[in-house]
Amino acid sequence: MGEEEKETKQGYDSRQTPEEVTSAPSHRSALETVLPPGESLTPKEVEIPRNFVLSGRVVLGLNSQWAQAQKLQQWSISAELEAIPNIQFQVRLPADLEQRFACASQGHPTNNDIVKLYLSLDDLKIQCLFQSHSEVSSNEFLSAFTSGGLAPSLRIINSTYAGTFHFNLTSFSDQVSWLIEIPRENITKNTDIAAVEEWLVRISLQNGLNIYTTGGTLLDKVREPILQWVLGDLIKKEEVSNLYPHVVDLKVTKGPCANDVALLGLILNSMLDGVYIGLTSSGFWNYNDTLWYNLTNVIYFHFEEENLGLTVVDMVLTNHFFVILTSLGLFVSGDLRYPNDPALKLSRAEFCGFERIDYVKGKLWYNERCFANREHFEVDYITVTFERNRTLSEASSCFYSKEPFYEWLPCSPYLSKTMKPTATIITFLIDQELYSGIYLFNNEDETTVSVYNMKNNVPGVKPKFPVFTFPPSFSSPVGMVFHPRSHFLYAYGNQVWLSVDGGNTFELLADFHEDIIKHWYHSFYTSAIAFSSQSGKVYKTKAGLESYSKVGYIRDTVFTLYHDHMGFIHKLTPGNFKAEGPPGGFGTSESIFIQDYDMGFQTALIPQFTNINEMIFYAYVAPSESTKSKQIKRFGKMHLGKLLNHRTSAVLFTSDCPVSAPGVDSVFQSMDIEKTVVIPGYCSFLILKILDDTHALAIPTMLGLIPNDMTFVKGSWFLYSFGQKYGRLWKIESKPCDYWFEQHDDSLSLSVLKYIDLGQTKNLKLRVIPNTRGIRIREVPLLKIIVGNPNLLEVRAEGIFDYTDSYILDISLTSKTLAQGSTSLAFIMWRASTECFVTTFVATLKSSCSYLKTMHHVPSILIPLKDWISGIHRDNQGFNRIKTLPANYRPPSNMGIAIPITDNFYNADPSKPIPRNLFYKSKKYGKFKQCANMSSRAKCNCTQEQQFSYNVAFSDCREKVPRFKFPVTEYPISLHISSEDGYIPIKPQYLVTVTEVNNRKNWKLEHTVPTNIRKLKSYLESLLHTSVYNPSGLNLSIMGSELFHFRVSIVSGVTFCNLDEEFQIYVDQVPLPFPGHTLIAIATAVVLGGLIFTTFLYKIRHTHPTANGQTFSTEANVGATPLA
Repeated sequence: MGEEEKETKQGYDSRQTPEEVTSAPSHRSALETVLPPGESLTPKEVEIPRNFVLSGRVVLGLNSQWAQAQKLQQWSISAELEAIPNIQFQVRLPADLEQRFACASQGHPTNNDIVKLYLSLDDLKIQCLFQSHSEVSSNEFLSAFTSGGLAPSLRIINSTYAGTFHFNLTSFSDQVSWLIEIPRENITKNTDIAAVEEWLVRISLQNGLNIYTTGGTLLDKVREPILQWVLGDLIKKEEVSNLYPHVVDLKVTKGPCANDVALLGLILNSMLDGVYIGLTSSGFWNYNDTLWYNLTNVIYFHFEEENLGLTVVDMVLTNHFFVILTSLGLFVSGDLRYPNDPALKLSRAEFCGFERIDYVKGKLWYNERCFANREHFEVDYITVTFERNRTLSEASSCFYSKEPFYEWLPCSPYLSKTMKPTATIITFLIDQELYSGIYLFNNEDETTVSVYNMKNNVPGVKPKFPVFTFPPSFSSPVGMVFHPRSHFLYAYGNQVWLSVDGGNTFELLADFHEDIIKHWYHSFYTSAIAFSSQSGKVYKTKAGLESYSKVGYIRDTVFTLYHDHMGFIHKLTPGNFKAEGPPGGFGTSESIFIQDYDMGFQTALIPQFTNINEMIFYAYVAPSESTKSKQIKRFGKMHLGKLLNHRTSAVLFTSDCPVSAPGVDSVFQSMDIEKTVVIPGYCSFLILKILDDTHALAIPTMLGLIPNDMTFVKGSWFLYSFGQKYGRLWKIESKPCDYWFEQHDDSLSLSVLKYIDLGQTKNLKLRVIPNTRGIRIREVPLLKIIVGNPNLLEVRAEGIFDYTDSYILDISLTSKTLAQGSTSLAFIMWRASTECFVTTFVATLKSSCSYLKTMHHVPSILIPLKDWISGIHRDNQGFNRIKTLPANYRPPSNMGIAIPITDNFYNADPSKPIPRNLFYKSKKYGKFKQCANMSSRAKCNCTQEQQFSYNVAFSDCREKVPRFKFPVTEYPISLHISSEDGYIPIKPQYLVTVTEVNNRKNWKLEHTVPTNIRKLKSYLESLLHTSVYNPSGLNLSIMGSELFHFRVSIVSGVTFCNLDEEFQIYVDQVPLPFPGHTLIAIATAVVLGGLIFTTFLYKIRHTHPTANGQTFSTEANVGATPLA
């Protein structure tokens, strides 16, 4: 390293050119003063020579350790040895504007900024062009890529799913686009109307290489609830344009699961009546894509005569309902999942004593959460507040309700009698993670937050936490809101406060003094937050960060802001929609706001070195200035993590008089006022007045370091120019992002949902990569963790720095209680700039059963689908393993083959006769399910999946079943659990019950019972009054014939899931049942005995005993010789 470089490292080289100042985040500390408390900066005359230039780059942050030692709360400056590169974190799936893909699922691809795809009942067909601003055409690019064997790949992502599909590698020389056709069932098999997540898509030239990557969204138009309705009378855009002169404000609400689906309401003045709403499914990217509806007649339907002054006041689109507050009352739609009539109908909620003057001042409050694959504990709540003092006859000016929003309850049933008459409920929110009600109160004296546990949908009597009282400076509260899908709670007005513990405590984020924040906008995906004040200024932050930035201001009188599903911010005005900068420049907003990035203030800054690597800044405020002036001339949390930039011209840092010129003495000039004399190792001095050419009046920064009777030679002190008397040469701006966020999986989604079953443990792994170019920052972890409901799950974290200085965090999540619920788990890169695309990663954790978790029976013989379709699958002995059931088949009962007593039909066909239906009991049983009220099997509409399903619900459709020879002995019942984690064999921790759904008895089970579960087995059997089995090594033997239909169910208590599986066995070639064998044996014995006896009788019939005796006597005498 050369001498010049060594001097640069020290930070005092007068030959360096000035550079910008970058910042680092602070620790949690309130900033109340800019000068040391209890001390004053008294002017002191000092004798100083003239020689200075500012060098190096510094980092602005809060040095809490030094401040504690000095009993001060100051802003520190630390010398940064290497220049931080101007690199932003790009995880947003960016697209290169010069070379990128343009894709469409409807029509020809256009030159849109992002890709918008839509899923219908048909297969998803996507056409992609390669767009380039160069002279090379798209088909030339396609030919070049094709010759290299390259074709685009499409990745579809949501919180629980990630799938990759590859475009066809075309070989047609005249083709200018790539094509892909994806069957709908390969993406989703469901077609029912429900709140479902909108997918993110990522199209790149080669999967994994991220070449020419272009991002976008995929919306399922078949299932999105609000898109299935006709909101009112469809009106033309020309008619809408006639309304714009009467629009005084705009209200926008968006789908909790699909933020690209949004509604825009026009608030009209008194010169025009009506309810006019625009509906978009593309995130307001194109004004012409918006459908406009007139809901005036829908509202007037509830009144006998038309009322004057009808207009929209506020709107909320929940997961399953649409709630609209108008000047004539509050109206609620029916359940949007069941469009029996496509025309939307609204019901009116009654509030006794409230009139139009109250409704026009009302507000709706909603905690936005996506309930895709909804759990039983997930429900939407809405609160309506009115700006009026409640009277003695009124229970409240605040009401809340849960879906279906039929009954509206007062927000404070117990508090109304005890709270002060002047107290007003500004907001009431339901914390769905902790199931508590949070109140924001305001009266003439103070603003407070109270939290009460909810029980049976009603706030309790005793508060959950002590009441939190804001300081008197928070005098104009406007509202309180949860950031979507998180536990970050913001209270805003003339100040902004943040709570991460459900309203127990709050931290000050911003103070706007007399300016008031009126509107709050957010994006769940990017964790971006924008808020605008009544003066038109717009600020931004990220969820959980303790700093914010100024974005600019808006001159439009009527406007609203809106974040789409990918987090782009849009400015909506009557007749014009504008989005933030193009995807190639993520984070820019030049087309929306009038830029005003400078967050500095009009006063002089006083730098003070505390050591060779660190400096603090004082903001000078004269004692004579007004209170208002003192409030704005100070550092605040807006300046945390920001760059302090000085103009790059070196002349700005030196005096106009000759510097160190031989034979010439330096002198003070009037231009030196508000410059700072910096003496390393001693306090700094701010020049307030020039006394003469060699003397100046200055105030010191640190009284304990004032040099006494010392003379400093040229080169040992410096003169910094951070004043504003002759024009401010410095400004404070947001620094570029210098942190990268990485997930250790292939989801690439910033919205992750994890299901954790009872007793189950899951892991998350995250990495934060600092881009600090050689600076080693290892003091503290780079991630802060916030758990919404710490009582629900056991969360363990282990973080380390690796050899690249990246911070790796391993999270272990374990379900430890029988309670079901959900909680958010937020990871905050607290050092990150607000310019980073990712600063906060919020995962949703559910202590519940995953909708993807199922139990499956593994058959002993696997039969291919083609054999099932043909109905023939022969084993090595030629035995067909598939049995085709006769039409309207019912299994036999214990009373006999001809007397089935089950309600389940198999292979149902209403057009054919029902066999085995002669006996009275058989006629009593048997009910069609899917074929009920149908005239033929074809009209049952059985799908192929239903035809091969073992579920008893689809028995009407089941036509073919597995076939076995009699006897079936020790058939292994092999079970495994399928989930998002893969296939897991069922272990003995699970116990199961086995039943035959048709109540057949000729079967038995054999299993082994480990010693450690015998007591549990006995307990469960006494509780359930049925046999309980160990699923490991479970064998089945069947002594009966024909169809047996079994259901295996896991005993509750070891899992949140209601897991069961069904399988069928058809036993064929069975011996005659009892008493067939006995009767045949007896009959055979009787017949054989009869034959033998008949033969015997026949033989002896021709034999006479006397004849035989005479013959014997004659024969005996023939050979006799007489005696002599």
